[in-house]
Amino acid sequence: MPGADLDRLLSAAGRRRRYARREVLFHEGDPADSLHLILKGRVTVRVATALGASVTLDVLGPGDLVGELAILEPTGPRGGTAVALEPTESVVVAASVVTDLRRQHPELTDALLEILTRRNRQLMSRLAEMASVPADTRVLRRLREVADLTEPGGDGAVVVHLTQDDLAGLAGTTRETVNRALRREAERGAVELSRGSIKLLA
Repeated sequence: MPGADLDRLLSAAGRRRRYARREVLFHEGDPADSLHLILKGRVTVRVATALGASVTLDVLGPGDLVGELAILEPTGPRGGTAVALEPTESVVVAASVVTDLRRQHPELTDALLEILTRRNRQLMSRLAEMASVPADTRVLRRLREVADLTEPGGDGAVVVHLTQDDLAGLAGTTRETVNRALRREAERGAVELSRGSIKLLA
């Protein structure tokens, strides 16, 4: 099933929801009773550690799915917390509706599994990076990946609404390492740092 057909199928079956910046789409541990197709904006997925800290695992944008555990039968608890990084719009499809759609359109299951497989490969690639790529390099790679999901402003610059803690989670490193890497980029004029956001100039 092509991505455009998948988007149309889910959009027709769900209801649109809008979220303000920093609004929670769902919490870790909630019932995985719905699937979100992101239409606009950026969503970060975070998990809680045993020490009570929050670690950012991924950033998703238009066309991405979040809450994919809703496709499993029976559904379980949410594996993470999804938070809007900026004003966001999504189509929310109930898990029961997803199940019905899979029965009516068997190719939907293959499309959803392909998405899950691709996401798992990305996670494995990032884990492998942690053993072979310097932390500063990983920080800049994750920043560029998120920037690639973001439309540039009128001046051509891209503003990424990530905190340094968010970026540390994505890069698998510490906030101190992120701060050092970003300040070095700021000194050479590649970024401007603000509270809760990073502006890429080059």
